[in-house]
Parts: sequence; C-alpha cells; structure tokens
Amino acid sequence: MSVISELIRTEADGKISFGDYTLAAKTKKDNFAHGTDTYKVKTFREITKLECNGMFVYESVPGTAVNGLELTENAVSFAVEGPEDAEITLGLSDSTEYEVFINGENAGTMKTNLGGKLTVSVELDAGSQTAVRIVKK
Repeated sequence: MSVISELIRTEADGKISFGDYTLAAKTKKDNFAHGTDTYKVKTFREITKLECNGMFVYESVPGTAVNGLELTENAVSFAVEGPEDAEITLGLSDSTEYEVFINGENAGTMKTNLGGKLTVSVELDAGSQTAVRIVKK
C-alpha cells in the first residue's frame, strides 16, 4: 500500500481509498461521487480528514493513507499507513459501544461520546499497513 496520489479513489471491490501523508501543503478534493454519496478529503503530512455528505467520517493526526475503507451500519474497516503512530478519530453512532480490533487483535471495548466520535491510537511503521476494524456491540 502507498499514498493515494489522486487523493481519493474507488477500488475494484467498491471500497474507497484516500489520503497522502507525503504532501507538504494541505490539499483537498471535493465532490467525489461514490454510489449515492459525495465525499470530501483534505490531506497532507499533518492531518487527513474525510467527510461524506457533509458529515465527519475520519480524521488522523498526523496524516495517513487509508486503503479499502468499508462503512456498514454495524462496522468500519480499513488498512492504514503512515510515517509514524497516529491518532484516528471516526464518526460513528452516538453513545454506542464498539469492539476495536487492530491487526486482528481485540484492543478492547470503547464507547463513543454524545457526538458519536471514537478515537483510537494506532502504532504505524513506515511502509507497512495496519488493519483496523471497529464493530458495534
């Protein structure tokens, strides 16, 4: 996996990939159509952020590249890559418990806040990807 040079794209399996943590300046792409949804991505070395239909979906500090993002009613899964460890915040359901899995290992149960945000820290090694899966309990 590597950075997404076009900033956001649809994969052959219907999932989306986005982000370029190598950019020195903030770059964005608006109005990316995927199915019936419209996405907006902002990315560079300090932050990567994704919105869907104007709603918050994903943010990482520092910036990351995300491959194969899949959003369902009960789960979110993706592979993430970056130059260093990252704090990832996801927009999920309000006040809901989720099981967090990092590279297939159960990292525990977390509850979203009233705004539906869940933040996880992910250890990243430059050049390799880390699988993240968040499942509603």
